[in-house]
Amino acid sequence: MLQVLMVDDDPSQLRMRQTILRGAGMDVHVATSVESALALLRAMGNKIGVVITDHFLLGHTGADLVRELRLTSPSMPVVVLSGMSGIEEEYDGLNVCVRMKPLPVEEFIRDVKSLLAA
Repeated sequence: MLQVLMVDDDPSQLRMRQTILRGAGMDVHVATSVESALALLRAMGNKIGVVITDHFLLGHTGADLVRELRLTSPSMPVVVLSGMSGIEEEYDGLNVCVRMKPLPVEEFIRDVKSLLAA
């Protein structure tokens, strides 16, 4: 079964989303920085099926993470969550799905399940 990697530097946001996805039957791993996310992706190999990242991360953005990810995983599905509009152009050419917060729980689960099934 493919697993989910959630990246956010806000522990409460990570716990909340992790609880939601685990409650929907998904295996979820978490990372709090770009560096820890990339290390986890290297360690997990092809077991991760989708990456969900916040846009603003400590010292970085989700775009920094995705640019690094694309060097080794050009087709890995990525969902970027943000409460700030206008960030889409930072992700031009990076093949991501940008979703605005707050995102209804049902939509969040549906989006992630859809990407895992693809």
